[in-house]
This record gives sequence, structure tokens and C-alpha cells, in this order.
Amino acid sequence: MKEELKKRMFRFAVDCGKLCATFPKSREYNAYCNQLIRSSSSVGANYRAACRAKSDRDFIYKLKIVEEEADESMLWLDVLKEMKGIENAKMKRLYKEANELISIAVASIITVRKRLKNK
Repeated sequence: MKEELKKRMFRFAVDCGKLCATFPKSREYNAYCNQLIRSSSSVGANYRAACRAKSDRDFIYKLKIVEEEADESMLWLDVLKEMKGIENAKMKRLYKEANELISIAVASIITVRKRLKNK
């Protein structure tokens, strides 16, 4: 499961970068695309860091960052959709993937918190 999530998060970052390459090269699009590229790549980077966590609390902390960055990616996808005036299939798929990654991170956080409570 851990390796599958790493692959999904890697693919999410790459696909967000490829999406951004399709937008016009202008000041406003560049600013929002740069934000999307940063947040989407941070999802995978922080998940990899969580996999190397030194404690349950460290794991939770890093997964919270994954959650926040995936949510931020959804914001930038929304902004770009609004600016372009259309939502294509790739944007819908990336938005859905970000939402699923958030759900996975939150479920993992809840599981580890329960385990910490029972110690």
C-alpha cells in the first residue's frame, strides 16, 4: 500500500505539471500554475517523509502536511478552472485524485491517533 501511494502521489505531481504546461504563458497563469506545481509536488514529498517518520506523532504531523497540500492543490485547480472558463477531463481527474489523497491521509491520521490513545 505504501509503495502504491508513493506512485499515486508522484503521478499526481507529474500530471499537475503536465496540465500546467497546457495553459497560456502569461503572468497570471504562471503564478497559479507555479503554486499548483509546488503544492502537488509537496504532497508526495511529505508522504515520503511521513514514511520515514521517527514516531507516530511525527507521522501524523507529516500526514497533516500531505492533507493541507492536497487541499491547496484543489484550490489552485479551482482557480485555473475559473480563469480558463472550462473544466476539462484532466482537471476533473486531478481534482478527484487530490480529494482521494486527502481522504487516505485523514483515514491514516485517525487510525494512528486511535492507536496512540490505546497505548
